Amino acid sequence: MGLMADLGHGPVGVDTAIFIYFIEERPHFLPLVEPLFREANEGRRELITSALTLLEVLVVPYRSGDHLLAGRYEALLTRSRGVRIADISRDHLRAAAQLRAATGLKTPDSLQLVAALAAGCTSFLTNDRELPTIPGIRILQLTSYAR
Repeated sequence: MGLMADLGHGPVGVDTAIFIYFIEERPHFLPLVEPLFREANEGRRELITSALTLLEVLVVPYRSGDHLLAGRYEALLTRSRGVRIADISRDHLRAAAQLRAATGLKTPDSLQLVAALAAGCTSFLTNDRELPTIPGIRILQLTSYAR
């Protein structure tokens, strides 16, 4: 099966790198992520990411003074159909701390996964190879679908 079939139905948790590959049109990954964003734009799929993603994607454009790129990221994350930023609440922070304590995950990864779980995602798309198996959510690594 391919990536889109493996993602299943319902909302999909999406890690920061996936947005970077899409906006910056990374040739190795764009053919894989473009259908995902097309489905979201057509209203056939919801992509969930934590508010942390906005922080992470804006660092490099701000550092280099590329306000156009920063604006493209912000528009994608805040004004795109089918893309939802999950706010980080006190409950999310507590759950992320528990997940981090149980698994040794890094703080950003635990926040992303907690946001996805809280939004009812059954799959999480990332390119991070260090994520352990987490009950209730299937972790899919984009690299494993690249040719």
